[in-house]
Amino acid sequence: MNDTAAKIRELTDLLNRYGYEYYTLDAPSVPDAEYDRLFHELEALEAAHPALKLPDSPTLRVGGAPLSAFAQVRHEVPMLSLSNAFSPQDESGAFDHAEMTAFDERVRGGLGGKPPQYVIEPKFDGLAVSLLYRDGVLVQAATRGDGSSGEDVTQNIRTVSDIPLRLRGGDTPALIEIRGEVLMFKADFAALNLRQEENGRKPFANPRNAAAGSLRQLDPRITAQRKLHFFPYSIARQEGGFSAGTHMQELDYCGRLGFALPEGNCGCFGSMAEILAFYEQMRQKRPALPYEIDGMVVKVNSLAQQHELGFISRAPRWAVAHKFPAEEALTVVEAIDVQIGRTGAATPVARLKPVFVGGVTVTNATLHNQDEVSRKDVRVGDTVVVRRAGDVIPEVVRVVAERRPTAAAGIADTGANGDLFVQRPSEKQQPAYPPYVLPAECPICRSPIEREEGEAVARCSGGMLCQAQRAQGLIHFASRKAMDIDGLGQKQIEQLVAQDIVRHFADLYRLNVPALQKMKETAEQAERPSENDSKGFSDGLTETPAAKTKKQPTKWAENIIDGIAASKTPDLARFLFALGIRHVGERTAKTLAQAFGTLDTVRRAPEPVLACLPDIGGVVARSVAHFFGQAAQQAMIDELLAEGVVPKIQAVTLPVSDYAAPQCWLSRLPGFKTSENKAQALWDLAGRNTDALLNDKALPADWQAWRSVPQNGKLLRQTIAFLAETAHRPSENTAGASVSDGLNEAVAGKTFVLTGTLPTLKRDQAQAMIEAAGGKVSGSVSKKTDYLVAGEAAGSKLEKALTLNVAVLNEAELLAMLGQDANTQQAV
Repeated sequence: MNDTAAKIRELTDLLNRYGYEYYTLDAPSVPDAEYDRLFHELEALEAAHPALKLPDSPTLRVGGAPLSAFAQVRHEVPMLSLSNAFSPQDESGAFDHAEMTAFDERVRGGLGGKPPQYVIEPKFDGLAVSLLYRDGVLVQAATRGDGSSGEDVTQNIRTVSDIPLRLRGGDTPALIEIRGEVLMFKADFAALNLRQEENGRKPFANPRNAAAGSLRQLDPRITAQRKLHFFPYSIARQEGGFSAGTHMQELDYCGRLGFALPEGNCGCFGSMAEILAFYEQMRQKRPALPYEIDGMVVKVNSLAQQHELGFISRAPRWAVAHKFPAEEALTVVEAIDVQIGRTGAATPVARLKPVFVGGVTVTNATLHNQDEVSRKDVRVGDTVVVRRAGDVIPEVVRVVAERRPTAAAGIADTGANGDLFVQRPSEKQQPAYPPYVLPAECPICRSPIEREEGEAVARCSGGMLCQAQRAQGLIHFASRKAMDIDGLGQKQIEQLVAQDIVRHFADLYRLNVPALQKMKETAEQAERPSENDSKGFSDGLTETPAAKTKKQPTKWAENIIDGIAASKTPDLARFLFALGIRHVGERTAKTLAQAFGTLDTVRRAPEPVLACLPDIGGVVARSVAHFFGQAAQQAMIDELLAEGVVPKIQAVTLPVSDYAAPQCWLSRLPGFKTSENKAQALWDLAGRNTDALLNDKALPADWQAWRSVPQNGKLLRQTIAFLAETAHRPSENTAGASVSDGLNEAVAGKTFVLTGTLPTLKRDQAQAMIEAAGGKVSGSVSKKTDYLVAGEAAGSKLEKALTLNVAVLNEAELLAMLGQDANTQQAV
């Protein structure tokens, strides 16, 4: 056995060296036949002695048994995205590098004027992955996912030939996490699509989609058949081994460990002018590269300076993706349709003759709104220039007017004496199609399409009556940041709506396993060919009754029902966001929850009071008040409550009394145009008495005129009553009140900053717990910060907090402050 183990070790090392020479160095030292002979010898030994198979065996690259699903991997260090910068071209072809100049100025400012050195490298058009090595052996690979967690694709990554299964070199670290891009070369993509077409399968749209689809195959053997490559672009964490001081040293170290590098396509320069010159070289070189890139990434070279600059939101301050100008192509507008969005937005969409632009086939392009269509004068039949904005979103740039088709028939006209006559087309040419105008009715539900004054977007007024809005509204309602209904995805919701099983939010809570099974069976039946589609052929066999009544698995349906049940007690902010109220995003929903505390109070909040709240202006206030003022919307919410949905009571940390002073809400009354100063004068004239505002006939004429309109008088009375009610509810406005058990004096009103990776809590979980207890969460450390909650890899925020003497908490200390048991939290 010792001899066999030694032989397996010898063959493994030898084949890995030959593979490195072939795939990474492109300099094979032995013929393919010799490699194949040794490979088969190793396969035979491993088959006879499976316990001796090594974790870096090259036989792992052929792929193992298929998986049932990908496991989730939580990133110890979040995989952040990059901010984008563009250099648009003018009509003369000159580039405007203002965004890159601004980036350079921000970096220099953040470094106190010190000149940085920059690295520029290709921005690969592939799939970001993270590779974890322990003692030099690959133990885990994960996709980027949402940045906090991704999918475990270790089996599939092992099939990528230029990813070392065991690191090379003599300074191997005890632990290292290397991040990079998995991609497919252009030649391999072309060969793959040729095989797809030969086998009667749909070809892939572009190399990126092919690479992503190949890496996410549940059967690793399929991944092994696709030729994928990997280029590293950073080291996320490391224990032991070579300690790099710059990004270029990091890349060189990755090369010494056995990874392939994009030789000749990277540079290190001391000025932005040199960076831009290299960018231009790569832009011109782009078509000849063996792989697709959609720009160049510019980074500060010094790791110490990267650390000093830190991060903003979900992107580093020390790096930017300098995207290439979008590619353009000519095509023809075959039709212009109207697409109805979740909020009812009626968007004209150009249906195009298929054209290949920026690596994908484009068949549709948004025309944004009626004003944009009219400005560009896009019509059916026009030849147009199409561009993929940011190499992602197709848009119509302009019409090629000289190619506009003209009417083929004669054109009716009147002469000077009023007689009707017909001119020949050669005498007077007219466009074949008229200017485009949005239809008056929604193409889905036939409700009126309306456009508010001052707005560019027209909207279907049907709301949830419109099937297009219904499906999207329900998808939004069930989404992770809204009600977070686990297991209920877009496909299931679209099928439920299409089959008229679900029409309103409350219908989701009436679903059961039989209803979901019926939905699935109906959808599958619709996808199967009809018995009449046999085209006259028959094999003489018929399906037996037993086959027809075969019991279907129900676990998937039970999981959805469990997810629906678990969503019945959402945070108030999530519930408000889930309703899909126009102009109400996550931040606004959170403000409403923190100001009013309960759903009932939000439902009754008058428009002028809403408009006084921070970050909520007149437009948002009008939208919220209009939503809750509709009987149909109130009935919809009542149905939800009747089905057992109970939004949690929120700690009131933005009490209305702090914001809705009389001069504030008086100046925000709809239709009563006045400033806060004049509103204050009105309040003083009324003796600071609300009864006088309602009844005093000695007040200014403009006030009395406004007040005399019935709907205005009604709103005034409602606003005064609402403010009186909320002012006399100290239980909602003071710490420790019974209305919100989550409020506690240790947290209420304090400002927290979260940084690093916490042991058990995700960032959004910790934030939600702090806010529920009355605290505030900020994204940056300042003198106003009360506490920094620091996890692993805390970074520059921790250093700044220590400099400013800000109290630093770990997760256990935060949970103790919140009154949570750390052990219980971890178990949950």
